[in-house]
Amino acid sequence: MPKEIIWSPLAEEDFENILDHLVKEWNEEIALKFIDFTDHLLKQIAKNPNQFPLIHKKLKVRKCVMSKHNSLYYRNSRSHVDLLRIFDNRKDPKKLKF
Repeated sequence: MPKEIIWSPLAEEDFENILDHLVKEWNEEIALKFIDFTDHLLKQIAKNPNQFPLIHKKLKVRKCVMSKHNSLYYRNSRSHVDLLRIFDNRKDPKKLKF
């Protein structure tokens, strides 16, 4: 049974910023494709949360590379999946906070 995905406030903000950028720099169609792609990945994660590599053992954070531009960070718990961030891979990884 798929787990519930719970978005953190930071992940919600990241997602909104990405969509704003896509609409501004490209067009609404590209933003809608990004929404569909993200939804597809989240459904995969909900079904099999351990499919992506564990990048931080202590915090139990996993990383899903969405594209060369973005990665999705999440934590699997017993009852749900916490979506922590959608991070721009071109930014300094030291600025990545959960």
